[in-house]
Amino acid sequence: MKVSVDELGKLEVAAVVIESVDLSLYIAHVRIADQEHVIADRHGKVLKTRNLLEMQRTLRKAVTCEFYLRQRSAYDEMVGHPHRAADNSMELPLGNQPLPEWLN
Repeated sequence: MKVSVDELGKLEVAAVVIESVDLSLYIAHVRIADQEHVIADRHGKVLKTRNLLEMQRTLRKAVTCEFYLRQRSAYDEMVGHPHRAADNSMELPLGNQPLPEWLN
């Protein structure tokens, strides 16, 4: 299910997860009641940016919760290891504070 950027302020958002998809492509998800939903822009398309800071700028205007950066590793696939049942991702905390003025 998609959640619009405009709707974020009205929901009880537990966290925002910005996923690094490919080199410099980021897609954002929102955690609401232990479920993740993709965030859509004002036109209903998946919110994507090529810059992590730009994604944070956009979303921090709408919510004041914890932010995380999710990175999935393709190492096992690249070296030919068999597929594992476990998720090969890590989440790094980006905090919950507003960005400093010089970054806005």
